[in-house]
Amino acid sequence: MWDWGAFLGYYFHPLILKGVLYTLFISVASMIIGIILGLIFALMLMSKNKVLNKIAGFYTWAWRGTPLLVQLILIFAGLPRLGIQLTVLQCALAGLGINEGAYLAEIFRGGILAVSKGQLSAATALGMDYPTRMRLIVIPQSMRFIVPALGNRINSMIKMSSLVSVISLSELLRSTQTLIQESFKVLELFIVAALWYLTLTSTWNIIQTRIEAYYGRGYKEMKSSKKAPAKKSSNPINS
Repeated sequence: MWDWGAFLGYYFHPLILKGVLYTLFISVASMIIGIILGLIFALMLMSKNKVLNKIAGFYTWAWRGTPLLVQLILIFAGLPRLGIQLTVLQCALAGLGINEGAYLAEIFRGGILAVSKGQLSAATALGMDYPTRMRLIVIPQSMRFIVPALGNRINSMIKMSSLVSVISLSELLRSTQTLIQESFKVLELFIVAALWYLTLTSTWNIIQTRIEAYYGRGYKEMKSSKKAPAKKSSNPINS
């Protein structure tokens, strides 16, 4: 039977709140790693250097083509056999960050390629070198295309962080499982965890909507100005 006392009592349980904080930390840190790797490999994918292009292509192919859960287990259990000792937290960040970088590389590449080539030609004509063109022209304009997909990946990362419970990291899901073993309140505690995940993702959705509106405001103003009908002149000569 449903136990309201257990449900309400465990919602703000210290172990649950600790798990929520761990989930936030893992999600943010993994996304930072993913963004850095994604940008690097996106530039490698667009490079004219065939070696860099092949390396980046293999990376995105391998890490997007295998399950994240398998990758986490391989990092956690496989690296020690190669003499590489990492903590559980380091394994979790490595697995999530490297996996996310493979997806973000394609997102960044698509956003960069969406920028008009005319903009690049004009920047080149002004004497801008490649880093300057990327910093001042390409990256700011590509954000309108990148931000929606990037925001969805952050939303997914909050939920995917639950997979690190398999390697015994005490994030939200692992904390929930620990309390279930103590109290046997399975349904109540899993609903508590689900509501916390829903709270985190809903909060991010609100933030994402505002970020998208910020980067898309110039484009919307341009579209509205094109749709606005031309005003009739009051000059009798033109009428």
